[in-house]
Amino acid sequence: MSVILQYAITLSIILVLNFFLPRMMPGDPFLLRSADTENEVVSILTDEQRLYYISYYGLDRPIYEQFINYVTSTFTGNLGMSIYYKISVIDAIWLHLPWTVLIVLGATILSTAAGISLGIFSAKRREGVTDKLMIIGLISFAEIPSFLLGLILLLVFAAYLKLFPIAGAITPFAHYTGLLDRVWDVAYHAFLPMITLALTQLTGVYLLTRNTLVTVMTKDYIRTAKAKGIGERLVWYRHALRNALLPVVTRVGFQLGMLVGGAVLVENVFNYPGIGMLLRNAVIARDYPLIQGIMLVMAVSILTANYLVDVFYRRLDPRTASAEA
Repeated sequence: MSVILQYAITLSIILVLNFFLPRMMPGDPFLLRSADTENEVVSILTDEQRLYYISYYGLDRPIYEQFINYVTSTFTGNLGMSIYYKISVIDAIWLHLPWTVLIVLGATILSTAAGISLGIFSAKRREGVTDKLMIIGLISFAEIPSFLLGLILLLVFAAYLKLFPIAGAITPFAHYTGLLDRVWDVAYHAFLPMITLALTQLTGVYLLTRNTLVTVMTKDYIRTAKAKGIGERLVWYRHALRNALLPVVTRVGFQLGMLVGGAVLVENVFNYPGIGMLLRNAVIARDYPLIQGIMLVMAVSILTANYLVDVFYRRLDPRTASAEA
């Protein structure tokens, strides 16, 4: 089975789940409807108004008709209108997506760089006291849930030490003197959410790098390189690390999916206006079109990242491509 066909089947399953799962939640979008999204003034619709809106949005049609309409609209690029925000789903997503992309990509870079560096440091000292302490410490650290870790960082560095803002993505009513001033303000607000996500994935990258390097250093070609008089630094970084990075690259691809899922929790802890906050509001409001749109964008992003990882993996190890041919 070709890779493209596998991804197509996966996307088809996602579309089905994406449609039916929101409708399995109790209630509907019109039991309670917010009349003022900023001040959270809630109005209870009458039965006549509720039935009118259900008919207007086509929720009274047979479920198979709704599903067919959802699939055809999706493939034409129409994700529908948000019932809660009263704007198109695409516009609602584009308003919040850049903030999530910022912290997810930043967390990926930080966790990968730190995990590989710590893995190399630990592997060079394998079976030593430092190596054992690092393994125990990082494994214990990995057991902390992302939302709890976010709360700890928020309380310590934002509420107590006041080194970072408690919420938001930019300073309200700020007057920037230039582009660098704006970039600094965005980075300042994104730092704690980004660090929280990075720390949740650090242990996985570290352990994989460390264990793979320890295994690679026992291979015959490493002993041959040492026998030829190649320096220790070249042996570690040119021969061992290049081969040890193959599974790490795969891990980073899967890590993106976990980071996107973790962002949903972390963004709510820091009140960060990304996709996670948007999804939370959509679920509370039972906004079916918006839930479907967000989950579809997240799924497609993860599938795309995994596909790019497959391509990059083949470039690192050409044997993979020849084996599949």
